Amino acid sequence: MLLERIYDEDLAQASYFIGCQRKAEAVVVDPRRDIQVYLDLAARNGMRITAVTETHIHADYLSGTRELAAATGATMHVSAEGGPDWQYEFEAERLHDGDEIRIGNIAVKAVHTPGHTPEHLSFLVTDGAFSDQPGYMLTGDFVFSGDLGRPDLLDEAAGGVDTRFLGAQQMFRSLQEKFLTLPDHVQVYPGHGAGSACGKALGAIPSTTVGYERLYSWWGHYVASGDEQGFIDELLEGQPDAPFYFGRMKRQNRQGPAVMGERAPLQELPAEQVATDLEAGAVTFVDTRPAAAVHEGTVAGALNVPAGGSVATYAAWAVDPERDARPLVLLADGQEAAQEYWDHLVRVGIDAVAGYVTGLEGLPQETPRLVQPEEVESFEKALLLDVRAKSEHAAGAVPGATQLHGGRVLWNLDGLPAEGTIVTYCQSGMRSSVVASTLRHEGFDVVELDGSYAGWLARQGALETASVR
Repeated sequence: MLLERIYDEDLAQASYFIGCQRKAEAVVVDPRRDIQVYLDLAARNGMRITAVTETHIHADYLSGTRELAAATGATMHVSAEGGPDWQYEFEAERLHDGDEIRIGNIAVKAVHTPGHTPEHLSFLVTDGAFSDQPGYMLTGDFVFSGDLGRPDLLDEAAGGVDTRFLGAQQMFRSLQEKFLTLPDHVQVYPGHGAGSACGKALGAIPSTTVGYERLYSWWGHYVASGDEQGFIDELLEGQPDAPFYFGRMKRQNRQGPAVMGERAPLQELPAEQVATDLEAGAVTFVDTRPAAAVHEGTVAGALNVPAGGSVATYAAWAVDPERDARPLVLLADGQEAAQEYWDHLVRVGIDAVAGYVTGLEGLPQETPRLVQPEEVESFEKALLLDVRAKSEHAAGAVPGATQLHGGRVLWNLDGLPAEGTIVTYCQSGMRSSVVASTLRHEGFDVVELDGSYAGWLARQGALETASVR
């Protein structure tokens, strides 16, 4: 058996490629939409992808199940569990608790593990060449290394009302009746790692075991003692802010994400054409440089979504294709960089990209305004906006600031002052630059706190040191 973990650092998301080397067939679990990585893996191992499945209706990224099935002819398998309100709306083979996907000697058995979502499945994998008992479990957003999938996302980002309490109860029972009935040696491969918003304390270790989680997880003693209420209280306490684009992911994943097919390579666009399109309001420009470079000058009205580790996350904060379908023009070093950046965008359903430019010459430009830490208190402003998480804000904030997570700002524009200046900050400046550019793009007057909270805090420390002297 071949078992490969494909990890997306951007979204802290893991998909899995399971192949039978004897029969040269494979199944992919929880694929993302830029599917070339799975096609390449199959080709390298001389395998054909014959099945594709997913653990649940995802909220943090757009599923590649339909995309991969369309490209390979693989059979799609999705959950039939969770009741009528949690059924997928596209054609695929339905999996009930106990159903199996067979790949040569390998059995991939669906186990209904509700809690994170009502329809959630985990997959027990048995390598029949070695044993008739399962040795691996792909747990999706059920059990992580050191944590559990949060049961409150349906309330936080998908329009649910108090579903978190039932979800927490279901999570307790799933652990008690499904997970902890397995032998300790079963290896656990979760769907996310550290950095994901799908839990509050995910570990960075890529896998764990049933026995390790039984003994050392925060939740183990609650289940062992039958303390359901203690478990629920701790599970629900302190969950991080959920970005509001999660609601769009839920809807589109349930309906069935659009199949893109093979995407043509992005083309470099003439500056004259881009300038004309910007003037006409026909495109949106995305400055992919770090905030420090953007602060020296950028395209007027541009979004700042820096290239690197969090393109999909920050792009989904700044772009909602359901309310603004204009294609993006990317600033990129070249075709390869633009194509890679686009791969990250399609993971969150931002598909419309017109092309790229390699510089700002010939384009309308502006310099974003900054306010220094020593000036922010007296600066005339309508709102001081802290775009960090609520836990960061609670740990310390600039006096007078209002907290609104950066992933929620675009969906709360009506609550922001239409007149006057908004001052934004985060911890170091990156998230603030993303949000500030988003607000400028929407027509707000925005100034960024130079150095953000870290800069303000350093100045406070310097003042305290000076006063002691």
